[in-house]
Amino acid sequence: MLRRRTLQRKGAALTGAAAVLTVVWALGSVPAAAGSLSGTLYRDPTTQAARWVSSNPNDSRAALIRDRIAAQPMARWMSYYEPSTVVSQVSSYVSAAKAQSAVPQLVVYQIPNRDCGGPSAGGAPTLQAYQTWIEMFAGALGGDPVIVILEPDSLALWTCLNNQQSSERTAALSKAVTTIKAKAPQAKVYLDAGHSAWNSPAVAADRLRAAGVLKSDGFYSNVSNFHYTNDEINFGRNVLAALGNNSNMHQVIDTGRNGNGPAGSQWCDPSGRKIGSAPTLNTGQATVDAFLWVKPPGEADGCAATAGTFVPDLAYKLAGG
Repeated sequence: MLRRRTLQRKGAALTGAAAVLTVVWALGSVPAAAGSLSGTLYRDPTTQAARWVSSNPNDSRAALIRDRIAAQPMARWMSYYEPSTVVSQVSSYVSAAKAQSAVPQLVVYQIPNRDCGGPSAGGAPTLQAYQTWIEMFAGALGGDPVIVILEPDSLALWTCLNNQQSSERTAALSKAVTTIKAKAPQAKVYLDAGHSAWNSPAVAADRLRAAGVLKSDGFYSNVSNFHYTNDEINFGRNVLAALGNNSNMHQVIDTGRNGNGPAGSQWCDPSGRKIGSAPTLNTGQATVDAFLWVKPPGEADGCAATAGTFVPDLAYKLAGG
């Protein structure tokens, strides 16, 4: 049976005020609309891919990585537990997006005992510390639209948790949803549904419901994984059906590395993968709010390099090199 697991330590943390880099964007900024979201996704010029391109303009791989990866909107991961800087990190990022009239994408990756102690272990030391961090994070989001991908793996991967710990986690996530929605009413918050080859739609729906999905904007799937978009859309529809087909809830799908689909049960930097469809809010699917590059292509899963490290060869091959 397929090993049902997602990828770990998907993105790089924001570490202070990054230098402003000049990146030649290959694609135009085209407003779009679908589901409950509209507008243009924010293209962060300080991603690891963009910084590498800027620092290596004469590298033979640079042009392809620049045009096919660095030019795309990608999510910013809040993966290091840094309470003293979270407010400045978030506010500077969302302010940069606002200046471009674009929608920023933030991944919250701070839940205690994340990744069940695997390659992406870390996060807040306690649930109380987690809630304090969430309060600061939410307070810095501002009053404009922002996409929040809340805690990848937190619901699909909990084989290391006993019943009490599972209940504590879902309660913490539910409180996080409430906190973010109260402090940032324009935020669109999505919870973890795993992917189409992991837990069943019924199991995913049960866990999502316990974690407060009915108070959120829906769920995401395929984060840091490789499953085809159509499989994820069908999976998402089945999850929505199990949740009662609430019209206020939608799905977000990570398409960053699913151009060739999965490599069997391999989940950690498998070879032969390609980038998928470009990030957009114009999905053509009533149940899908966005196709996003949540896991930035080229950042390792933990096998090609330390999880979250940008590896030019990975990026180059994903881009078609």
